Amino acid sequence: MLSRFVKLLTRRKEPLSAAQQAAQLIAAIDAGGLPLNPARINDIARQLGLEVSRKAPLEDTVARIRAALVYLDQ
Repeated sequence: MLSRFVKLLTRRKEPLSAAQQAAQLIAAIDAGGLPLNPARINDIARQLGLEVSRKAPLEDTVARIRAALVYLDQ
């Protein structure tokens, strides 16, 4: 019985898809949050299939992620 309880508590969640991560990112930004890790944002953009330069402004990358989400929702 104890082992079932331990398994229940230690069960790992499924990793989020790129689209889910992007949606959470945009929701956080819209709620007033500032992205603090540009590498994470670039990684999400690349997972969505976008080509992102390391030198690209963060605002441009976020705008491209927004556009990709709109395209994916259609």
